[in-house]
Amino acid sequence: MDAPSPAPGSDVRARLRLALTGALRARDAIAVSALRSALSAVGNAEAWDSGPTASARVGSQYVAGAAVGLGATEARRRSLSPAEAERIVRAEAGERERAAREFERAGHVGQAGRLRREARVLMSVVAGGDRREDGAGPTSGEPSGPPPGLA
Repeated sequence: MDAPSPAPGSDVRARLRLALTGALRARDAIAVSALRSALSAVGNAEAWDSGPTASARVGSQYVAGAAVGLGATEARRRSLSPAEAERIVRAEAGERERAAREFERAGHVGQAGRLRREARVLMSVVAGGDRREDGAGPTSGEPSGPPPGLA
């Protein structure tokens, strides 16, 4: 039984995860690739290099800069607004569209089609769902799983 689709206004990250779960169940390698990449891009945008923390202090005479205390080495992460996360996913889809045009110009129509399908998957998540009619499912002639012999 499929999980219910989240409301269009819900968190983009939650929709990406829900769509990823569905793509994994469907063994849709193209959608899985796009969704994992987008989740990574959102996660990377949350990474925050704030420099050394004030609570970290040298705790060993043998190891320079050793941190002491629970969580002293954990980096703070910034919190993205839903609009910022959506912008990142849209940028990921846009990069795939641009790359698809380049592949098409170079005569690699198959790779261009794969990239366009990845872009459609991401845009369907941004639009508020992972519904198959939004282009998240495999289309005729597109492989959805691993190549033969790798399953």
